[in-house]
Amino acid sequence: MKIFIVCYLVFINLLAVLVCSADKIKAIRHSRRIRERTLWIISFLGGSAAMYLTMNIIRHKTKHKSFMLGLPALLIFQIIIVLLLTNLYVRHIIA
Repeated sequence: MKIFIVCYLVFINLLAVLVCSADKIKAIRHSRRIRERTLWIISFLGGSAAMYLTMNIIRHKTKHKSFMLGLPALLIFQIIIVLLLTNLYVRHIIA
């Protein structure tokens, strides 16, 4: 089960980097863009860390407060959820 979770997180974060980078390239070329909703969905599914880092590294959507404030807030929320679930799992094993 652990290997599945690790593989999933690697996949979703790589997807976040690729989609964010593709949207930046599309913005430069003035072609059809990737919807912000798609970027948010990938972030909600676990790609928020990579999405936030990529946006800052390639300077994409850094003027959008919804992303620059929302992604770190989402990441903190996701970390808290993981810590709570891990704590429950450990308590279940010990009990």
